[in-house]
Amino acid sequence: MTPPMNRTEKDMAAITASMVADLRAKTDAPMMECKKALTEADGDMAKAEEILRVKLGSKASKAASRVTAEGVVSAAVDGSTGALVEINCETDFVSKNESFLAFAKSVAELIAKNNPADVAAVGELPLSQDGFGPTVEEVRKGLIGKIGENMSIRRFKRYADGGKLAAYLHGARIGVIVEFDGDATAAKDVAMHIAAMKPVSLSSADVPASLIEVERSVATAKAAESGKPADIATKMIEGAIQKYLKEVSLLNQVFVKAADGKQTVEAYLKSANTTAKSFTMFVVGEGIEKKQDDFAAEVAATVAAAKGQ
Repeated sequence: MTPPMNRTEKDMAAITASMVADLRAKTDAPMMECKKALTEADGDMAKAEEILRVKLGSKASKAASRVTAEGVVSAAVDGSTGALVEINCETDFVSKNESFLAFAKSVAELIAKNNPADVAAVGELPLSQDGFGPTVEEVRKGLIGKIGENMSIRRFKRYADGGKLAAYLHGARIGVIVEFDGDATAAKDVAMHIAAMKPVSLSSADVPASLIEVERSVATAKAAESGKPADIATKMIEGAIQKYLKEVSLLNQVFVKAADGKQTVEAYLKSANTTAKSFTMFVVGEGIEKKQDDFAAEVAATVAAAKGQ
């Protein structure tokens, strides 16, 4: 006579891969969490979904310490008011998640409309999404639990000084807003140029002194290695600095669409009777130290956890 299966064996037999996939599709929760919830719910899909929702808060707190170096840049422009925001997550996969993208879009729009003082103030703005709310911070926490990854609002820039604004997003990883007077098409072209060439300032006079000092140190070392007389070495150093300033300041850069390969951005704008007053560019994850994951070890750990259930 075949001995009866114990409860664990019954549960494991009842929980199919398609059930796990269906629950993940509904909740975006990690597969192992979906399987645990289904097992606990004896295969009842609605109950399993409730179990996952109950666990969201604790999951959010566990994820909150993990590095968020991926993500998106989102922009919102309404007349002379606009905002650029970077919102980070842990993986490129989640940066394409519809709920995450909708959250980023809503946050950009809220910043443009409400003028928050800082990131903490952004979290207090009113928002409801995916059943979470009533604030941006509560939606963020809820999505952390739902998606299974940490996410954070890293930085934003808001414009509301009455000037014209042009926004450009290169995919979702690079975002630019240009404040300008004149032709909107020319301004949009310059925003695209900024995304491609990544200038650090509007003009050479605006380049941060700290960056110039780094270049000066490099140029000084090269001049010393050349063995040239002191007066010539000095000219070499100053020449290198001037070359650097032209390369990193927007108005001095060669415009990416220049037909002759020589026209500067400043000359292009002048030809279009347009003036660039300022710009902001965000590149996702810029300056964040990314964690180097051991993918093989991660897979092995997941398999081991599955066998242990």
